[in-house]
Amino acid sequence: MKAHRRNFLKSGLALAAGMALKPLKVFGTHTPSVQNKPIVLSTWRFGLEANQAAWEVLSNKGTALDAVEKGVQLVEADPNERSVGYGGRPDRDGKVTLDACIMDEKANIGSVACLENIKHPISVARAVMERSPHVMLVGEGALQFALEQGFPKENLLTDISEKEWREWLKTSKYEPVVNIENHDTIGMIALDAHGNLSGACTTSGMAYKMHGRVGDSPIIGAGLYVDNEVGAAVATGHGEEIIRVVGSHLVVEQMRHGKSPQLACEAAVKLILKKFQLREKDFSTTQIGFIALNKAGEYGSYCLQKGFNYAVLDQKEGNRLLDADYLGR
Repeated sequence: MKAHRRNFLKSGLALAAGMALKPLKVFGTHTPSVQNKPIVLSTWRFGLEANQAAWEVLSNKGTALDAVEKGVQLVEADPNERSVGYGGRPDRDGKVTLDACIMDEKANIGSVACLENIKHPISVARAVMERSPHVMLVGEGALQFALEQGFPKENLLTDISEKEWREWLKTSKYEPVVNIENHDTIGMIALDAHGNLSGACTTSGMAYKMHGRVGDSPIIGAGLYVDNEVGAAVATGHGEEIIRVVGSHLVVEQMRHGKSPQLACEAAVKLILKKFQLREKDFSTTQIGFIALNKAGEYGSYCLQKGFNYAVLDQKEGNRLLDADYLGR
């Protein structure tokens, strides 16, 4: 009996050693054969210009990681885009707080949340990923880290955003009532010429939110997820609902089990709808949208309500703005 047990343990150890030497194969991984690369997708109309910035990297055989960072930086720095970065609408206390995350093809991740006074939170998120032992920094700690890394401290509240906030204060009630407007996000996913995926997501969050509120955008798996064997997805809209189903991870897992990017996004939106129904909540004033991209360069999108659009840029058809399919269409 003892000899049999020893032989069993030896075979088990040998099997474990063999598995350690060989890459694990994930059951159900969807690997389409057709290739469309490089390609970049981003959320909303401002994604057209963001895509062009990312394409400068991709068209020169740069990495998807560098491309998505450069692409979303363009929107972060634009004071006229009121839901992202500099010029973003403040919270209820008049403070502009920013959320961002980034993920590369090796599952390296970095994130910042409730960051103030730094124009490019996406670059701070990348610094967290590459220069710290952590994956997420928040609030004062995120600001301290950013300053130590050489990021300049700036006032992000523009005159226009401040004026709007003061007008809102005249008629608002200071209580946690969700403002369903002005919570767009720039989310970007890209496949580079080397066949690698990366993604980035950055926002100033929901306008006039409670101070300290964090949405889905800086949460890996909710606002953004990348699996280099399968595909990538990013979300936009009402962050609380996206977090509830770990939305972007859900989309990627749907692709892993064979769904197209389009159908994967649709499955995630329909699950969110079920959660609304479970809680007997009205979803008519809520927007949720996903975009997704697989390893073949196939892409798709789906949203809860009509009105979400996204930008796609590739070598075949150039840069264009597309309307997402939506529930009930």
